[in-house]
Amino acid sequence: MRDYTNVRLTLPAGEHYAGLILGKNNCCDHHLVLLPDEVADVPWGIARDWALACGGQLPTRRELALLYANLHEHFQRMWYWSCETQEPRAHLVWGQNFTSGIQTMYGRPFRGRARAVRRVPVD
Repeated sequence: MRDYTNVRLTLPAGEHYAGLILGKNNCCDHHLVLLPDEVADVPWGIARDWALACGGQLPTRRELALLYANLHEHFQRMWYWSCETQEPRAHLVWGQNFTSGIQTMYGRPFRGRARAVRRVPVD
């Protein structure tokens, strides 16, 4: 089992360890790492593509909640995109407000902020 100390000690400069996400729905547990850059004033599709280009992905709603709890100081007091659409209304996407802590949905054209994350599986 790869413990969090090993993950934290091997992070490249600018990355931050956020914590452990427990697996749900047949997914494995994983460590969450916040990547260093962010993008602002972009619709969801561009935010998603930007995160992939950074070598990461947009966080899930659960991951955004963990980031808010553990790495709040690494975010602007603004709203950030998640990777999760609101089914069955896939034109809406969830996000996290880093001022109030609430999660809410906006339409894909809304121009928000984004941070990319990397997931390290727990062996």
